[in-house]
Amino acid sequence: MTRLISAGLFAAVLVFLGTGTPAGADEKKDHVLEGEVHKVADHKLTVVGSDKKEHTVEVPKEAKVTLDGKDAKLEDLKPHSPVKVTMKEEGGKHLVTKVEATTKK
Repeated sequence: MTRLISAGLFAAVLVFLGTGTPAGADEKKDHVLEGEVHKVADHKLTVVGSDKKEHTVEVPKEAKVTLDGKDAKLEDLKPHSPVKVTMKEEGGKHLVTKVEATTKK
């Protein structure tokens, strides 16, 4: 009987504390920067964020760039256009994966 109680308590503690990492705990979330295009030059995009500060990110050739929902080139983006930059963390750095801009506010 004592063994059953001990085993039951041990099982309860394992359930309470968890036996591993929850599903998705190791997955890193995308980082998103939203604001307005300030400048585009040399594969770099400068965005004025909602914090009113300039943030410059390097945009690799593999990144998907859209303007009004259609494929575009980084150079097609114009100053003051609303923009959403999606980045993933890789090797301690933020790598731009997607740039979505619009011509409308």
